Amino acid sequence: MLIHDWCGYSATRTSRISVIAIDALQPRPVADFWAAVLGWRIVEESTDGSISIAPADNVWPATDVLRVPEHKTVKNRLHLDLRADGSTAAAEVDRLLALGARHVNVGQGPGATWTVLADPEGNEFCVLSRSVQDVTGTGHDRPEQDGTDSL
Repeated sequence: MLIHDWCGYSATRTSRISVIAIDALQPRPVADFWAAVLGWRIVEESTDGSISIAPADNVWPATDVLRVPEHKTVKNRLHLDLRADGSTAAAEVDRLLALGARHVNVGQGPGATWTVLADPEGNEFCVLSRSVQDVTGTGHDRPEQDGTDSL
């Protein structure tokens, strides 16, 4: 299991993620999907059809959904791992499926402790088994085993 330092940033930091870019043939459905998933809002629409979404407090990173002419053809080499916040992982997966996500198999195997889904244009992402409350100790009585992601 990977351990992350959730305490803050190093004084020697040289870069900060500003935007996560997602390519899409049709930016609107992808932007609408991710805005609903994250509880964000559309903050900018460009004349080329690209759309920027961000949280209400404009904390970085934002996400730009960029119009591209080609379909997605292979598995992403970079993806997002999400944690349910205020619900269970199973309830969050159900919510995301209702928003338009779909299950995908990228070779994760039957013992995976995460669920692999894809957005409306096939960009893979994972829902980890432990919620935000499980990780921070502010939620459920019985935290589940959480593995590392192996997409």
